[in-house]
Amino acid sequence: RTHTGEKPYKCTQCDKAFSQNGNLINHKRTHTGEKPYKRNQCDKSFSRNDRLIKHKRTHTGEKPYKCNQCDKAFSQKTTLIKHQRTHTGEKPHQCSQCDKAFSRKDALIIHKSMHSVEKPYQCNQCEKVFSKTGALIIHQITHTMKKPCQC
Repeated sequence: RTHTGEKPYKCTQCDKAFSQNGNLINHKRTHTGEKPYKRNQCDKSFSRNDRLIKHKRTHTGEKPYKCNQCDKAFSQKTTLIKHQRTHTGEKPHQCSQCDKAFSRKDALIIHKSMHSVEKPYQCNQCEKVFSKTGALIIHQITHTMKKPCQC
């Protein structure tokens, strides 16, 4: 089903569908609030076993995910993947409104909010617009600065 995209397991409380029944069972817990995986040492409980395992590492300090480029290690695989992008320069999170790309999704989300900010201050010498008058004033200096001689 992974390759076909078939998702026969449907949630009766929302419009989500899943390719595996186990994923549906985990999802249903978001509606019920059920957290059957408990950690007795700190009274924390989780809806999924993998989240309990990740949590246990905060107590044990276990870091099984090691970077093959440097000596850093991580408790979560996703954190290792994000770290490895510092070595590769990979930026998989592309802004749909401009040509900027980011290595982390949270950085893209912060960046995208910039596009929705109102920009009422337009430069009278070019098409650039700004959300703050201070930024416009700083920009306008680029138009008035003396350019070096092009002889």
